[in-house]
Amino acid sequence: MQHDHVLIAGGGIAGLTLALTLHQIGVPCTVYESVRELKPLGVGINIQPNAIRELEDLGIGEGELDEVGIPAREWALVGLNGKDIYSEPRGKLAGYNWHQYAVHRGKFHLMLYARVLERLGRDAVQLGHKITGYRKEADGSVTAQLVRADGTSGEVSGALLFGAEGIHSEVRAQMHPDQPDIHWGGTIMWRGTARSVPIRSGSSFVGLGTSRHRVVFYPISHPDKNGLADINWIAEKTFDDTHDWTKSGWFREAHLADFAHDFSDFVYDWFNLPELLQKSEKVYENPMIDRDPLPTWVDGPVALLGDAAHPMYPTGSNGASQAIIDARVIGRIMLDHGVSQASLAAYDQEMCGPVGGLALRNRGAGPFGLLNMVEERCGGVFENIDEVIPPAERSEFMLAYQKAAGFARDTLNAAPRTIPEGAKVVELAA
Repeated sequence: MQHDHVLIAGGGIAGLTLALTLHQIGVPCTVYESVRELKPLGVGINIQPNAIRELEDLGIGEGELDEVGIPAREWALVGLNGKDIYSEPRGKLAGYNWHQYAVHRGKFHLMLYARVLERLGRDAVQLGHKITGYRKEADGSVTAQLVRADGTSGEVSGALLFGAEGIHSEVRAQMHPDQPDIHWGGTIMWRGTARSVPIRSGSSFVGLGTSRHRVVFYPISHPDKNGLADINWIAEKTFDDTHDWTKSGWFREAHLADFAHDFSDFVYDWFNLPELLQKSEKVYENPMIDRDPLPTWVDGPVALLGDAAHPMYPTGSNGASQAIIDARVIGRIMLDHGVSQASLAAYDQEMCGPVGGLALRNRGAGPFGLLNMVEERCGGVFENIDEVIPPAERSEFMLAYQKAAGFARDTLNAAPRTIPEGAKVVELAA
């Protein structure tokens, strides 16, 4: 065993970003991913400016991101009556030094995978290898148990192990065997993409409806010569406690007939949701789920990151962004503490509590909480939103979320690089 070799369970956005970060600072690592082949799964996600900054520092710039998405220009909430509740510019239009990007999750994932193979070599990602547990060794290292796609089992050892395998993480399950079951807040999401003409700014994220019955849509590609782009949409409905969400699965293929009738009234002179839905080739169903925050993400030489550490509702559009930030913070801390348990303890101390709080904020609707406020104050029907929620109150609400999520503009613009250019971890003595 190399004394500074790091094991990463899971080859998603968190695991691959961590691999790129460790390579940047001179730490060898191997990613173990359970699937035999990575495919461009998923639909649209947003990557906030704080995470775009980190990607650029990893050498992944706007040219590459434009191939898998489009800079977001506006974030807007609209009431069920079609009237604006709140809107603001995003990314560089809002004064950030970096864009916010709306991307196709699968294409972005494969782009990260390609960069890992280019920089670390093809052996750096072991597909068809599922890490199922770990054993802490007397010398402070860790041994991970794994099962291969052919059914055989084995073990690998390293200085540290990171669990980055998502909400169903087996590393997390061993670390916290008494963790509560997955939490469902009552909402089912139907998701898809359709070719259509972008509205408003041409790259607007729009949340339309109420807190219990809404649709979110935004483009995830640049328009073609005919002005058509891939429009990502998410239709959401909140049910009572008797609904069996476990039958929904995760990215289970669904049919428009299952739910489209619940959104037939989302027709306005500027947007026609039923028409957009009919253009979709495939539709997927997901329950909106998360887990309760953990008291710690660390067990000696083992740590969690990404959705394994903090699965959160997608209401804040920052799940992927936080996974990227997790990886970069780990890299920064290793510059000071090396490839050691001290690094993991410092990472846990800095991140576990605040990010757990962010996950609970998202459970409480995150920035969509403005929709709740509108319903509480006027039943969702209004002529002049300023008479319902004054402009200053709306702005303060949004700024509070941005601060909690780590992408408040002025603070982010003034912050130094997370990892100084050219910085390397000083090798520990064997």
